[in-house]
Amino acid sequence: MGPLTRAGRPPVAGTTLGLRANAAQFALLVAVNALVGGMLGQERTVLPLLAEAEFGLQAYTATLTYILAFGLAKAATNYLAGTLSDRYGRKPVLVAGWLVAVPVPLLLIGAPTWTWIVVANVLLGISQGLTWSTTVIMKIDLVGPSRRGTAMGLNEAAGYVAVAATALATGYLAETAGLRPAPFLLGVAFAALGLGLSTLAVRETRGHAHLEAAGHAPAARRGEPGHDERPGRESPRGGDHRDLTDGEVFARTSFREPALSAASQAGLVNNLNDGLAWGLFPVLFAGAGLSVSQIGVLAALYPAVWGLGQLVTGAWSDRRGRKPFVVGGMVVQAVALALVALGTSFAEWAVGAVLLGAGTAMVYPTLLAAVGDVAHPAWRARAVGVYRLWRDLGFAVGALLAGVVADLLGVRAAVWVVAALTAVSGIIVAMRMYETHGTDG
Repeated sequence: MGPLTRAGRPPVAGTTLGLRANAAQFALLVAVNALVGGMLGQERTVLPLLAEAEFGLQAYTATLTYILAFGLAKAATNYLAGTLSDRYGRKPVLVAGWLVAVPVPLLLIGAPTWTWIVVANVLLGISQGLTWSTTVIMKIDLVGPSRRGTAMGLNEAAGYVAVAATALATGYLAETAGLRPAPFLLGVAFAALGLGLSTLAVRETRGHAHLEAAGHAPAARRGEPGHDERPGRESPRGGDHRDLTDGEVFARTSFREPALSAASQAGLVNNLNDGLAWGLFPVLFAGAGLSVSQIGVLAALYPAVWGLGQLVTGAWSDRRGRKPFVVGGMVVQAVALALVALGTSFAEWAVGAVLLGAGTAMVYPTLLAAVGDVAHPAWRARAVGVYRLWRDLGFAVGALLAGVVADLLGVRAAVWVVAALTAVSGIIVAMRMYETHGTDG
């Protein structure tokens, strides 16, 4: 019998790693993640406008409570998703996530008070944490080490192109048929289709991780190629190929391991500026007199470039390395946010949205691929969960920070503050992260 995994199971007979060998399941998971993105996209244009138009919210901090609730719920669930998928398998976690998603659009349609909107976003955060995290883990399982960046590019592209398409569609639906219920009927369809596909067609992928773990080479020893003897630096894959406790995985991913911890803080800041874009950009644009459909175009442009760009950046990082894309992407995001803060017209904001999407496309799949590079298969799912915990806490931090600054100093000041934080995050990555691609043992 071959080596056993943490769950005590040997690799599944007939299991093969690789994108081509698992093309059918991989393509199905891409489609499922597009539906996951669509569930998020149904809110991007409409909810910031709904807050004032139907619920009379004036303070930015109060308006952004739904993003705070979403971010906290998604971050916590991301952490649990990795552990649960190691313990019970990937597919049950994916199906559970879709079951939680089913009531979300119904609550958004029927909400009599803003509290109901917040509750719907708690459920949306839980659902996104389970479904999106699991599709990430499953794709990493399927492709093995050589095409990890490509896999993450395809996964994130599907999700965020769907966010963009749904944001655009809901903008036009809101302009022609009102803010409710028409835009959220798309969410009803997405939830039903996602649950059906995940239950009936998706297959378990944990055996692929078992196979990779069974064939994984030991860590490079001192004096051998690949060992980094610089003070404070651990060897590739976090310096340890043994299985780790949940606490050890959390500490290593959050603080101890240079590349993993640098990725975690960059992910948090990335989603901090995404939370700003989600919650305050539509308010800024509406205040300048743009129509709902124009706001929908701008709300869609940023995730569209982000999503499509990942088809290039994820695969490119497999050839050129992860670190240049992360550092460069954070800088581009900071410049884009500065342009949005300075802008006064649709055209100027469109340029800012395109640049923000391009910078995020450089960062998003590359950070996930870097985590996959460093974490050993025995604890990789949990490391991905910890990384995504920190990353999606950025929504909550962004909602609080942007709301408070906007209430005190105005929306443009909030954009400037987040631009500065994004630039600082890029500097931290440049100083702390080492190149992770090619570190597989």
